[in-house]
Amino acid sequence: MPARTQPTARQMRLGAELRKLREAAGLSSRDAAGLLGVTPAQMSQFEAGNAGINEERVRRLAGHYACVDGELIDALVEMAADQTRGWWEKFRGVLPMSFLDLAELEHHATFVHEIGTTHVTGPLQTEDYARAVFEYWRPELPTSELDARVAHRMHRKAVLAREGDAPYTAILHESVLRTRVADRRVARAQLREIINQAERPGVTVRVIPYDIDGFAGASAALLYAGGRVPALDTVQKDTPSGSGFVDAAAQLGAMRTLFRKVESASFDPGRSRDFIHQLAMEL
Repeated sequence: MPARTQPTARQMRLGAELRKLREAAGLSSRDAAGLLGVTPAQMSQFEAGNAGINEERVRRLAGHYACVDGELIDALVEMAADQTRGWWEKFRGVLPMSFLDLAELEHHATFVHEIGTTHVTGPLQTEDYARAVFEYWRPELPTSELDARVAHRMHRKAVLAREGDAPYTAILHESVLRTRVADRRVARAQLREIINQAERPGVTVRVIPYDIDGFAGASAALLYAGGRVPALDTVQKDTPSGSGFVDAAAQLGAMRTLFRKVESASFDPGRSRDFIHQLAMEL
């Protein structure tokens, strides 16, 4: 099988998890290659995500590595067998890979938790709001790529429509709701969009008000995506200069704790809805 020229984040994650299992078993890459009857170079490609590995080989490796976590093994086998070509594929070659990787992450997530302290979280944004944000941070973008970024963000609303199968929770700071990235019309429409989306069965929106003590999480913006098992959870950190995924166990634990802290500072969903409605009335 030819090497991949541009593996996805999901493919690289599978390889990284296989490497972790091998290292935990105290085996070298050469040892593992011998167990599969492949070359060390092929084994390295598997672990880098640069080459596909079939389900049978994943199970063989797990057996040789003495991994007894059946749920993790099943999840890795599922990743190896995955051939999903989702809506994000039409943006391949048009947008940076990070956009495709985020869409794929959300598609496979068992839940998505987001904290918005700088902007309304992506899936909740209106088209006008998203366009204003992209135009502000990347004013040099040609119209074709700007349009593609906005279209990609609108497609991400698919994560809101999965109801109980993959719940979505967004925690938004009051400053985000009050900041007008464009004008009053856009701001009012954005608040209405949040209220409307919060009516969906699988969507929860909570607000952190200015008037609360003990909140020091102004830089806590993140997206936490649940994996099939907790070991496969992923955090996406987004900044104006780019985004990246975090999946180290210690960092995931810290991000879970951070989310709980931020959530504890927020209004409950009902009070949050009333709060957003009041802000919309004030505009």
